Amino acid sequence: MCGIAGYFGPFDVPDQRVRATLRGMSRRGPDHVGFARVHIGRTNATLLHGRLAIIDPDPRANQPMTRDGVTLVFNGEIYNYRELRSRLQSIGAVFSTRSDTEALLHAYLAWGDRCVEQFEGMWAFAILDTRRQRLLLSRDRFGEKPLKLWRRDGGVYFASQVSQLAALAGEWPAPNARTLQRLMVNGYKSLHKHRDTFHVDIADLPTATVVEYAPDLTRRDRRYWTPIVHARPMTAQQAAAGVRERLIESVKLRLRSDAPIAFCLSGGVDSGAIAAVAKRELKHDIAAFSIVDRDPRYDERVNIARVASDLDAAHTPVEIRPGDGVARLERLVAAHDAPPLTLSSFAQATMMDAISAAGRRVAIGGIGSDELFGGYYDHFNQHLFETRDTPAFDTALAAWNEHLRPIVRNPHLQNPRLYFDDPAFRNHIYLNADDFRGAMCEPFLEWFVEGAYCEGLMRNRMLNELLHETVPVSLHEEDLNAMGVSVENRSPFLDSRLVEFALTIPPTLLIEDGRGKAPLRNALAGILVDDVRLDRRKVGFNVALRTLFDTNDPATRARFLDDGPIFDIVRRDLVVAALDRPEIPNSLSKFLFAFLSARVFLEQSGPQRAAEETRPLATGAAL
Repeated sequence: MCGIAGYFGPFDVPDQRVRATLRGMSRRGPDHVGFARVHIGRTNATLLHGRLAIIDPDPRANQPMTRDGVTLVFNGEIYNYRELRSRLQSIGAVFSTRSDTEALLHAYLAWGDRCVEQFEGMWAFAILDTRRQRLLLSRDRFGEKPLKLWRRDGGVYFASQVSQLAALAGEWPAPNARTLQRLMVNGYKSLHKHRDTFHVDIADLPTATVVEYAPDLTRRDRRYWTPIVHARPMTAQQAAAGVRERLIESVKLRLRSDAPIAFCLSGGVDSGAIAAVAKRELKHDIAAFSIVDRDPRYDERVNIARVASDLDAAHTPVEIRPGDGVARLERLVAAHDAPPLTLSSFAQATMMDAISAAGRRVAIGGIGSDELFGGYYDHFNQHLFETRDTPAFDTALAAWNEHLRPIVRNPHLQNPRLYFDDPAFRNHIYLNADDFRGAMCEPFLEWFVEGAYCEGLMRNRMLNELLHETVPVSLHEEDLNAMGVSVENRSPFLDSRLVEFALTIPPTLLIEDGRGKAPLRNALAGILVDDVRLDRRKVGFNVALRTLFDTNDPATRARFLDDGPIFDIVRRDLVVAALDRPEIPNSLSKFLFAFLSARVFLEQSGPQRAAEETRPLATGAAL
């Protein structure tokens, strides 16, 4: 896990910009920094790397790494590097390290850009190939690792974070007011439906794609993976067995590390599944970390304690307390180069701080399970719609009435026949967007759109969540939170073989007796403690706004309401009215957090962010 950056174009990046960029990688890559300059005719390339050593800490595995005219900088982990190494050695490759970096490089030398199809892992990499005269950029299937692009100065800049782009280009990009409006009005689920980011002209490299730049900057994109939905006839037992086998193998691969591992543990089945598989099936001792919020809506202490006790885990609860929320948010915006998107992301950053302070360099969590197996409350409404003409409907409806009706808070989802009346209903996704649109100073209107991946309502919604609405946001925030304190984040549910199998499970098998994620729950029988495995409640990894920010405190209230550039976008009177409410509902809490996050981001944006520092480099290459 690391940070990467680079430039490909007509001029050489000045030394002082290279120094500034390497300094900016100190958290993503605290163990070594390095760079290489490579020329292809009149086109110049500068490749930079900051290393967080997780696999093979030997200095010979440092980057940039060059073999046979090919230079690589790489962020992430190729979990099946040992298997790749054996295959490559059998066809003559000679290795000098134990690293996954060298396995990636030899895989490219052997198979060209189709090497990515052989990888199980997470990555963002740049390869400069002087033989074929091209720059290749690629990201993993789900975007676990970031890569930002900026076309300017006749070339292309790329980096793990915007601050590194700015340092390399010598200029800070302008904030994008429309994306801030989108966040506040439509919420975080809308952000990855559009190509623009929080900075003007900055784009994300597409996921599951290899991008090739020729020396004249001609660009060619090749998508190497697309999810295919092909439901196969199977029983509930076969679905559970297939999930169990692939989940165990996924966790086994993601336990490969030369650094200490932490497990992010909530009270739900997802993170509990990962920890339980590691302990019960793979005999790995568990060091678990959990966010604790005493607000009854989000308090998961009972289930967390059940899992920790059952697995004999060394458990560290991280309690969220009010008091310094604004100061922490200001630090987090500076670390993210962007507004943190959700209250849960803010809380997660506190947990990552604790993981780092404990000396753990890897954090494993449960991102992706809800989107693969049907874990959100609206999936139950969709399931009822899809079983409406089958013998299973009456049983499913009775289970919904008994178990779900009492715990669903969203008013739209309290109607079990929601999609019978309107299969296109999506208003709950941008909840209360009409109200928040009225809080903008200028008109803002973007209709809800979604991709068409398959015919079934439930599975198509789940794929939109997996590829656009929820998983990309969670991955983006978790990468920044973890790497901001030199911790590598890993997500076993995003194993490609597990995902591909999940897409063959008939949607009718995903919900059983009022429980979502039935194939996963059934797969965990005898592995995860039943009190958690069979718990129907979905609390979600979240915290209350007033747990983080005492909105009755004059100083905190002033931080919301004092003059600032945010009030060129948002009406102050409506923020005042929201803060004055005795109870702040969930959707309004999300808006107020997005507002404050956007406010701090605008205040921190500007030319000063790209100001040159003069202190020397701490490690690695010197200029």
